[in-house]
Amino acid sequence: MALAMTQDAPSLPVVIADYDPRWPAMYAEESARIQNVIGRWLLGIEHVGSTSVPGLAAKPVVDIMPGLRSLDEAPHVVSAMETIGYEYRPDTEDELPERRYFVRPPGSASRHRRLFHVHAVEATTEFWRRHLAFRDYLRAHSEVAGQYAALKRRLSAEYGTDHGGYTEAKTEFITRVESIALAGETG
Repeated sequence: MALAMTQDAPSLPVVIADYDPRWPAMYAEESARIQNVIGRWLLGIEHVGSTSVPGLAAKPVVDIMPGLRSLDEAPHVVSAMETIGYEYRPDTEDELPERRYFVRPPGSASRHRRLFHVHAVEATTEFWRRHLAFRDYLRAHSEVAGQYAALKRRLSAEYGTDHGGYTEAKTEFITRVESIALAGETG
């Protein structure tokens, strides 16, 4: 399953950009800001999603996954994240109850394109393992990353402004790669 099943601004098209070598630095800077305010509740923090795979085309939004000790500490995390400009999206918990989801808009002038999505989960969960396995597999298998890029470009053209449809259409590919990646961890 893809990280974010939320809609970016429904009237804006799904945009897939060529890989931007600034994405790792953006992640490093933002993860440091996040660690500064929620570090006491973290077991780890990871750059995930397509922007974390060198060379992979992606929606130009950096996905960050803080690994919490426990979701019981989520109310503290929500309050702390709001102090650095993040918007908490509790509506997404109906679909993904194991995740606390935040967005940070780039500024009031262009609030419809987000710079960062934060997916706070327990670091010991299947959600954590699956997303890291998918990322690591794409990093290690450039041909699969290329197939994923081609799929995303095709789907962005096909789905236009339907962000939910675009995300759902990627699910079979993602699930298949996750299964292969996780089997390799235990095999």
